[in-house]
Amino acid sequence: MSSPDLTRLDTHFAFGRNWQSYASIVDERRIERAAHGLRRLMPEPFLVGKSFLDIGCGSGLHACAATRLGIARLFATDIDPDSVAAARGVIGRFGAAIEHRIEPLSVFDMTPASHGTFDVVYSWGVLHHTGDLRAALARSAALVSAGGHLVVAIYGSTVLDRFWVREKRWYSGASPRAQAVTRVLFDLARGAPALRDGAGGTARDLDRGMDLWHDLHDWLGGYPYETMSPHEVDDALQSAGLRARAVHAHPRSIGVFGAGCNEYVYVKD
Repeated sequence: MSSPDLTRLDTHFAFGRNWQSYASIVDERRIERAAHGLRRLMPEPFLVGKSFLDIGCGSGLHACAATRLGIARLFATDIDPDSVAAARGVIGRFGAAIEHRIEPLSVFDMTPASHGTFDVVYSWGVLHHTGDLRAALARSAALVSAGGHLVVAIYGSTVLDRFWVREKRWYSGASPRAQAVTRVLFDLARGAPALRDGAGGTARDLDRGMDLWHDLHDWLGGYPYETMSPHEVDDALQSAGLRARAVHAHPRSIGVFGAGCNEYVYVKD
């Protein structure tokens, strides 16, 4: 029996339903915190006048924040139609009035010939859930204009990566009751400071305007799941014709409570 194609939507965790729930609590405070996270990676006026592609836009929070920071044009995509609906709602309510498109689209279906290239290609915490991280990185890099930037966040590798693949595969297919119990138990366990070990970048996620409960559901259910070390990411992106501008990486951990997202800003010469 052949293995399922992990790049298809029907093999993925229901990210979109989680982001629709989160979108209902988005407010000005969360958008400003998301804008703060973008400014940290791309200091002002970095985004002013730029075309901006958000791959895997989720709730649309960060695409919305980008519209507030002066981008000229937005294209936001997500493979999950529920995420697209959430993003359209958030950007419709809170986004600046600029040219924008929000469409259900897989990164694997995007090419420069069919969709153009962009000054900034942004994908935070998404490509490691696509089912083929290396191919997704290459596709994303190809969509960057000459002189433009790729800004991505990818889970760093941990000792317990294989455990988390199994956990996420189970959780994504578990009943809502089993998922809720798992979230409570996991949250109680990681509350013990002596046991903490790279718990999913929680503080950084809060800085980006996220919400602990939705973020926890996303972490535990985030299947497919892959990780990459900074060295592996650098090799992949240099092969795609990009060079590092800034890297914010966690030390490699055991991964008892998960993997933190390492952040990369690369430029295409």
